[in-house]
Amino acid sequence: MSDQHTIIDVHVLLVRDNQVLLTQRRGSYGGGMWHLPSGKLDAGESVLAAAARETYEEVGVTVAPIDLRHVHTLHVAGSGPAPRLGMFFEARVWTGEPTNREPEKCSEISWFPLDALPSNVIPYPLVGIQGFLSGTTFDVIGWREQAGPCPASI
Repeated sequence: MSDQHTIIDVHVLLVRDNQVLLTQRRGSYGGGMWHLPSGKLDAGESVLAAAARETYEEVGVTVAPIDLRHVHTLHVAGSGPAPRLGMFFEARVWTGEPTNREPEKCSEISWFPLDALPSNVIPYPLVGIQGFLSGTTFDVIGWREQAGPCPASI
């Protein structure tokens, strides 16, 4: 049995006027590509607290955990050395105007229409965004037994 554990990521879709906020990455992971405000769950932290914290750290807006709505979960293999479980949350209410608070990790932030996303969104968050748009709440990607979206009745 492997000692490899799954990393839990949180991703936040800040949505207003049918647009979503994306951040353009710097560095080795996804350099030049677009991503959602996101990050890893810290020990002892709920996914809602992590999503609110990461949103504030990356783009400087305050989201109350109660204002986050779970919209998609994605089990990912092949997006780094360990498997990942991505939890995607929609926020339509927050305080403050988004700004780039991590210029060492992010070269730009911008709003994009949900029906006209840039072509270079990192595949992992793109699947979560597509799940949000289609109403699909769960997907797996990168696994050999990948079956696609699971019906809601399961």
